[in-house]
Amino acid sequence: LLILLATAARCASLPPFATRSAAARALPRARAARAAVRGAESTAGWDPNGVPPPLDVRTVAPARADTVVGWEAEGVPPPRDGDFVDVFCRGVNAACRASVVGPFRAAAAIRPSATVGGKPGSSLAPAGFWEKALSPPELPPISRPAWLVIAASVPTLLGWYGWYKFSTEEELFWEELRESGRATGCGGYGTLLPFVYAVGIGGAGKLLSVPHAEVLVEIGSVWILAGQVNLYRRVNEIWATGVPTSSEIELEGPGESQAVAGGEPPLHAWWALLPPPLDVIVGLRQLHFLARRNAAGRGEAWAGDAVAETLFPFISAPRFTLRKLARTPSMWFWFTAGMTDFEQDWLKD
Repeated sequence: LLILLATAARCASLPPFATRSAAARALPRARAARAAVRGAESTAGWDPNGVPPPLDVRTVAPARADTVVGWEAEGVPPPRDGDFVDVFCRGVNAACRASVVGPFRAAAAIRPSATVGGKPGSSLAPAGFWEKALSPPELPPISRPAWLVIAASVPTLLGWYGWYKFSTEEELFWEELRESGRATGCGGYGTLLPFVYAVGIGGAGKLLSVPHAEVLVEIGSVWILAGQVNLYRRVNEIWATGVPTSSEIELEGPGESQAVAGGEPPLHAWWALLPPPLDVIVGLRQLHFLARRNAAGRGEAWAGDAVAETLFPFISAPRFTLRKLARTPSMWFWFTAGMTDFEQDWLKD
């Protein structure tokens, strides 16, 4: 963990995600070209009888590469002075990204969404199950409804959910940076890899009877749980500020509706700290509300989600308390939809 934090601090001290205009990006190449010309001029008339020419002290050293090179970093300013949250999030993401082999980074690189017919300005093409399940992260973020996440995660024993978690966090990370110039999450790399490394190394240490190896497993568990709480907080902020579209989304619940723009945040982030199945409830709701928001952001028509809207209505219902959930069986399952509310005083808010 100390090595990770030290690496993050080092990456944060570099020009993290600093963006350069076309002219700025061309500057190192122009300098190198001028240096080559000066070098040629300095060696004009030199007798090359096996003796190298003198070094041109004016030669410009190669420019240091940016922390991240890619289209997604265009227009992203460096962190503001004193914004330690932004510096930390960018640094952890960059450090963890650097720990991954190049082929995986290339396969998991975030990409711009394809447009219908390749025409700029047209609405983004909705994708089918396999396209969404196998796609790398995209901007605008891909809409992955609850039914798709469940259908892909259960047969893979939650293996695909790790890909969903990575993709969602990476999309939100870059969306934050590109829209606000500030990151409040560590992205897919920074959220998932510290957990994987800590649990993997700690688990191996326990098998080898290394003293206190279980501490690493506990640190990894705390890290991923804190990241989950932070994800719910960010989804709430997205819903409170609306979506990048001119249309509003109406959320139908049991006798209620709620609009996206300026609406009440749908999640209780602290429910992630509750024991199962209550922590699963808020997790499923995050899937649904983020998918609805992402569909609107891509200009896609919402095709519905039978799992969230019919089979388990609590997933798509507007924000509710634990007491309301307990006294409203119509929110629980499809076969309890016709039941009346319980009227016990201790269940009232």
